[in-house]
Amino acid sequence: MADPFYITTAIHYPNGRPHIGHAYETIAADVLARFHRLRGREVRFQTGTDEHGLKMAQKARDLETTPRQLADEMSGYFRALFDDLDISYDRFIRTTEAEHHRASQEMWRRMEATGDLYLDRYEGWYSVRDEAYYDESELTDWEGGEKLSPQGTPVEWTVEESWFFRLSAYQDRLLTLYRDNPGFIRPESRRNEILRFVEGGLRDLSISRTSFDWGVRVPGDESHVMYVWVDALTNYLTGLGFPDETGDMLKFWPADVHLIGKDITRFHTVYWPAFLLSAGLAVPRQVFAHGFLLNRGQKESKSLGNVTDPGALARQYGVDVLRYFLLREFSFGQDGSYSAEAIINRANAELANSFGNLAQRVLSFIAKNCGGRIEAGALPGDADRALRERVHRVCAVELPGQFEELAFAAGLEAWMQAVYACNAYVDEQAPWALRKTDPERMARVLATLCDCIRMLAIAISPVIPKSCAKILDALSIPAEDRSFAALDTNSAHGVIMVDSPTPVFPRLEVGGGGTP
Repeated sequence: MADPFYITTAIHYPNGRPHIGHAYETIAADVLARFHRLRGREVRFQTGTDEHGLKMAQKARDLETTPRQLADEMSGYFRALFDDLDISYDRFIRTTEAEHHRASQEMWRRMEATGDLYLDRYEGWYSVRDEAYYDESELTDWEGGEKLSPQGTPVEWTVEESWFFRLSAYQDRLLTLYRDNPGFIRPESRRNEILRFVEGGLRDLSISRTSFDWGVRVPGDESHVMYVWVDALTNYLTGLGFPDETGDMLKFWPADVHLIGKDITRFHTVYWPAFLLSAGLAVPRQVFAHGFLLNRGQKESKSLGNVTDPGALARQYGVDVLRYFLLREFSFGQDGSYSAEAIINRANAELANSFGNLAQRVLSFIAKNCGGRIEAGALPGDADRALRERVHRVCAVELPGQFEELAFAAGLEAWMQAVYACNAYVDEQAPWALRKTDPERMARVLATLCDCIRMLAIAISPVIPKSCAKILDALSIPAEDRSFAALDTNSAHGVIMVDSPTPVFPRLEVGGGGTP
């Protein structure tokens, strides 16, 4: 039995409706979860919403509602979007859940029992938008003298009584973690940033607030609520049943991958492992920080009026088209720019004109000219064997190897080259001509193509699940034969049944959706 696999997204801050960045991260996590399920691993995939903190309290006040009402409404939008995007999460967690408060308070007690918490007075710079504390040396001055965080967000001088975590005591242990586990922080650029930050020295971290009350109460001192990141990070444990010794805790912790945006790398690779070490718990195996999505090269903002609704994109272009584009267009881990034209061009060139056309012309030819049934009696020739070996290598070795490393674009590029090879084979073998001159050879060619289409559909089904299900349905492939293990079978030697193929990927037009 393959090892279990636990993947999480960052839990999303619901002080507004979800944007394209939320969709990007969650789609990537979903692809990885589906990929490992198809490889035979028992997968746990968790996402959700991070509902506490000053930012939520202030937003609710501005809207003349309560933080809880705001959280309920906005969390619902996230769940609805993820359902629309075919996100196969196993657990959608909300930090307002009673069991999460219990887990967070137990984390606090364990850190306190270790001697890593103490009460003092905090004076320093705080960004409400980032929910983060910053040292003076990290700030930049804006016109007019206003200070900004490294993320370009406003900061304010904060003075209040606070509980502190002895982060300074964990510098050496963190550096040892990074040295002994070079894959703990990825990609390499993020690892280098964190190394420099920790090597520069760590200061103790303020981890409670008294100036507002929307959060998890500090056990034994209920005039304080926990710093939002203490409770937010604990969600990865809550979803497994912590603090109880549940079967899920024993099976899935430590997490295999925390998938996050690059702007919250410090919280996940410095604070989180330090909290876990203090509480006597294992640290995650890897934190992967992806880049930002840029709208025509610009970061999205409400002031620029370029904020994209991912649900609208999915409705306009199709869910699978959006999923494919976001992982195909740019390297995961780096920033990427998108536009309507880029989505349309990629979808038309690769999904509609290449893979979709390959499947449609082969399967519809069989349906129309062979009664929907092919039995290849002739032995495969060199061209047949070469194509099948190439497609099998890509689907069973090259794409999985790249996906294991979260190099989705590289894996999809290899897959696309295999699609091109199949289309070239169709043109070279010309089964429409063989129908008149050599029906036996035609059957062998068509059987080879059906087997290759089957493998291509299985391999990319984590990315475009509904579209591939339609193609595999048309090939009459049983549900139990759609895993990566099935790639090692050769369906070109039996009877192939084709059932009513219909075009899967309509061509897209600028300014509209698909056209049949």
